[in-house]
Amino acid sequence: MTDADVDGAHIRTLLLTFFYRYQRSMVDQGYVYIACPPLYKVERGRQHQYCYSDRELNQITSQFPANANYTIQRFKGLGEMMPQQLWDTTMNPETRTLKRVEIEDAAEADRIFTVLMGDRVAPRREFIETYGSRLNLADLDI
Repeated sequence: MTDADVDGAHIRTLLLTFFYRYQRSMVDQGYVYIACPPLYKVERGRQHQYCYSDRELNQITSQFPANANYTIQRFKGLGEMMPQQLWDTTMNPETRTLKRVEIEDAAEADRIFTVLMGDRVAPRREFIETYGSRLNLADLDI
């Protein structure tokens, strides 16, 4: 479980690298999951909804009338959530969302981990330049 922002994604990559490199059997046997905490809470009146991305936030708020009164709470990290919110959204087995980590192509996974986490800068830079342009930078949380 890591924060829902870019820093959390980086930490998640570090953790996944550890499990892939040093606890591979846990991944292979299906014991590694990624918790999915929300990034936003939208409140309108007594109703609230959690959003897990900027795209989801935009979809929800675009459905409100132009003069709608609502508030948006941005969770900069898990520590900003109230304990009950963290339980309800991310930890409660009945309501949480988890992604099971699976390896479709072990050779490709190994190559990408080596490129991204290795000590050679040139292949990492080439990877980022090649695949980074496919990102929607407007959605990037910096």
